[in-house]
Amino acid sequence: MPASKEMPSTLRRSSKKAQRTWGKAHDSAVDTYGEGERAHRTAFAALKHTHEKVGDHWEQKDDAGPSDKQAARGASSRRGKTAGGVDANASKKHLYELAQRMDIPGRSSMSKSELVDALEKANRKETAKARR
Repeated sequence: MPASKEMPSTLRRSSKKAQRTWGKAHDSAVDTYGEGERAHRTAFAALKHTHEKVGDHWEQKDDAGPSDKQAARGASSRRGKTAGGVDANASKKHLYELAQRMDIPGRSSMSKSELVDALEKANRKETAKARR
């Protein structure tokens, strides 16, 4: 099925560039692996190299690259915890600024890993709210 019919709602609320990145990677993965979860995971892996999830949508990152340790390992390691679209490799300052934008309470006393977890939780909430 073409990416346009499979595209998650978070991408429909994102820029055309994010949609194209996910769509091209998804269609290529479908050609390689067939339709299904693997094609979706592959498309999100490609998207996470250039974009990060902010609330209920994806925004382009300043610097391209893997978003977390799992993404850096690549396809050879299929299992592992991801940061759910949060760019865990970003600076603490960047994560703090995102937490400010999303009005996450207690952000000033959080460590970098706590900011990643809080952003991931806030993103899930925003996505769920947008889907209602």
